[in-house]
Amino acid sequence: MKNITADELRELYLGFFKSKGHAVIPGASVIPENDPTVLFTTAGMHPLVPYLMGAMEHPAGTRLTDVQKCIRTGDIDAVGDPAHLTFFEMLGNWSLNDYFKKEAITWSYEFLTTKLGFSPDQLSVTVFRGEGKEGEDGYIPADEEAVEIWKGLGIPDERIYRLPREDNWWGPAGTTGPCGPDTEMFIDTGKEKCGPDCRPGCHCGKYIEIWNDVFMQYNKTEDGKFVPLGRHNVDTGMGVERTVCMMSGAPTVYDTEIFAPIMEAIDALRGTGNGDMAAGLDADEILRARRIIADHMRTATFILCDPKGSVKPGNVGANYVLRRLIRRAVRYARMLGIGEGFTVKLAETVCEKYKHVYPELAENLAQCRLDLVAEEKRFNATLDKGEAMYKKVSEQLKAHSQTKISGKTAFKLYDTFGFPLEMTIEMAKKDSLEVDVKGFEEANRKHQELSRTTSAGSFKAGLQDNSEVVTRMHTATHLLHAALHQVLGPTANQKGSNITAERLRFDFTWPEPMTAEQKAEVEKLVNSWIEEGIEVEKKTTSVEEAKAEGAMALFGAKYGEMVTLYSIGGVSKEICCGPHVSNTKELGGFKILKEQSSSAGVRRIKAVITNM
Repeated sequence: MKNITADELRELYLGFFKSKGHAVIPGASVIPENDPTVLFTTAGMHPLVPYLMGAMEHPAGTRLTDVQKCIRTGDIDAVGDPAHLTFFEMLGNWSLNDYFKKEAITWSYEFLTTKLGFSPDQLSVTVFRGEGKEGEDGYIPADEEAVEIWKGLGIPDERIYRLPREDNWWGPAGTTGPCGPDTEMFIDTGKEKCGPDCRPGCHCGKYIEIWNDVFMQYNKTEDGKFVPLGRHNVDTGMGVERTVCMMSGAPTVYDTEIFAPIMEAIDALRGTGNGDMAAGLDADEILRARRIIADHMRTATFILCDPKGSVKPGNVGANYVLRRLIRRAVRYARMLGIGEGFTVKLAETVCEKYKHVYPELAENLAQCRLDLVAEEKRFNATLDKGEAMYKKVSEQLKAHSQTKISGKTAFKLYDTFGFPLEMTIEMAKKDSLEVDVKGFEEANRKHQELSRTTSAGSFKAGLQDNSEVVTRMHTATHLLHAALHQVLGPTANQKGSNITAERLRFDFTWPEPMTAEQKAEVEKLVNSWIEEGIEVEKKTTSVEEAKAEGAMALFGAKYGEMVTLYSIGGVSKEICCGPHVSNTKELGGFKILKEQSSSAGVRRIKAVITNM
């Protein structure tokens, strides 16, 4: 096993799969296009869904490899332990109806043993054991093909674990659609087994998952049957942070070279604020606070510096997640006595660490600084109010000879004023007060249940919605972009978009509100192009040729050598990965619902397609 850095791992992985005939493609934005099922890109497969589904051919071919920036916030409250991160990099290789299980498994084994230097004796694997009875609905045969391939590579049967669907199955994202078994690879750390049933996936720390190969080979039908697909794909994933951690022998990802600069920066900032509340915290609490700050500020920096620039701290959807990350970091920084302005310093540290890999960090750091300064100041003012609220509570309790802060009051301090429970407990200790922790947890549980009910589905991962409605909405954004150029001028450029089956949202650069006349003219232009019935043409070309043809694109973003160019007559020409209708008449009609500010210098249009 080799000690390896993140830079070395990326280069080694991409080079290995390039030698196996894969085209190295750039990773996509952390802000997904046309995928209403997720707020952020949560896996390497998301940007490639139209190609995995066979809706279109990838311009780079049928064998691909990349490094994808991913954000997962479903377990945000668990961040601070040794394992959880909200931002991570995923290495992936892909087969689009090309090679299948034998090649994927063999290459995974080869990379782990010959390139990373793991001993074959350290490797254990899991495979799908099958489900149901043959002939009955829901029956899926065991993946004996994968078992035999692993045996052929020298993995003995006692280290091949046959597990149920909850462990070794992917998809479908909805109730029907593509899905299939996977095989997962685990490294044995050498620790003692936790018991007689200890196996990969039991989370005791003996076995650490390092790689996952997904085989999309079935289609789940409406009647619950799993039938073979007409095409098969391979989707694999290896986490950069986890692999570097495992290979370096570090106890957690926060102890690797990846996090070293930001951890050092956090420690250097300790004591720059108004007092250090860590004096009353134990070592584990201080460590957890440092990890939360490091993770959240790394994630927030990548969101704010994304080329799309469409996510800003706010109260809804992805904007709310970003705000929560920043504010959680501010709360824990305050606990450690870190002064105001730390968010910018940590963002600069993240930028310095990653800018050679992701140049957009340096390119967009100036705007990132402005957004962080504004949000940090805003939230610090809120926390100041919270401290004043706490003092009133403590004074009232003392005046009535009471010694306990109720769970309801502690939760109000947290929910309304952003006070973490730990901060309330620490301040209460100094005032010789107790906190009803169980009451707080009950209030928090009820709040989370309500939140999950009101936003069900907002954070789940899944296939992009390539439904007919969403496809029409997406094509409409191209026409809207073209209309804005005609009405407002060439500086009205796309900054981001978000599409659901109910509406489209389009952000663009513009310094002031549009007039009623301008909005009416844009709507009129789009509808005239729809009525005209213009053919939508697609071709594969290079970025340089697309630019030469006058194509619009987010040219600050990364593109591969070959791209897909969509042309709508003489109206629109854009680099895009689709999906699109074949003729504008399929859109029906177009109506602007609202035009408003998105952020400084950026406006937002919400619109719908009518007469479907």
